[in-house]
Amino acid sequence: KNKIYKTFDEAVADIPDGSTIMFAEFGGVGAPQNLIAALHRQGAHELTGISNNHGGVDGRVDVGTLVEAGRMKKMICAFTAPTHPSRMTPFARLYNAGQIEGELVPQGTLADGPGRRAGIGGFYTPAGVRTELAEGKEHREIDGRVYVLEYPLPADYAFIRAWRADTFGNLQFRLAQRNFNPIMAMAAGITIVEVENEIVPAGELDPDRVHTPGVYVDRILQIPPDGIWA
Repeated sequence: KNKIYKTFDEAVADIPDGSTIMFAEFGGVGAPQNLIAALHRQGAHELTGISNNHGGVDGRVDVGTLVEAGRMKKMICAFTAPTHPSRMTPFARLYNAGQIEGELVPQGTLADGPGRRAGIGGFYTPAGVRTELAEGKEHREIDGRVYVLEYPLPADYAFIRAWRADTFGNLQFRLAQRNFNPIMAMAAGITIVEVENEIVPAGELDPDRVHTPGVYVDRILQIPPDGIWA
């Protein structure tokens, strides 16, 4: 199976309205900007996003670009409020107007939650116990401590940004890319990766330095040297 795609537009062309997409980033760091820009051009709407946060306000391309364009119907993230009260984000503005849904997930739960494709059926966590986030969920006491049962977050697609890859899809991440990128790459039905440095022939990456096995990766694209979002 050829996983190499020529253009970002081609890689996201079949994403339908109503899809759930994981956006691997941490406050814009490691954001799959080219894939997000292509999806913005593609026009899919009524999307549900899963991300650490809901995008910034400084004009950079991130999930907030799709939020501001009205493409998202819901955001599932660890931070639903602006980090600075004086900085009104597109999500906060639309949420206050009743035009988008928000679901708060503890950051540790978000980090553990993307696991369905990796074979995780559910997990117990103390995060959220005795809060509104745990209402209606199964609780269990283990070794004297109460835990709540959480299920993997379902996603149709994951947008990933990696440092290097091979043609089979084995990935290496660099610096802050190793936040949610390796986790979300193993979670979605279809994982799409934009690569910063290079895509090398299968077998050239040191197996000891592969952070995500290619079995989880479906589509790969090389970011042009000039970084143009195309």
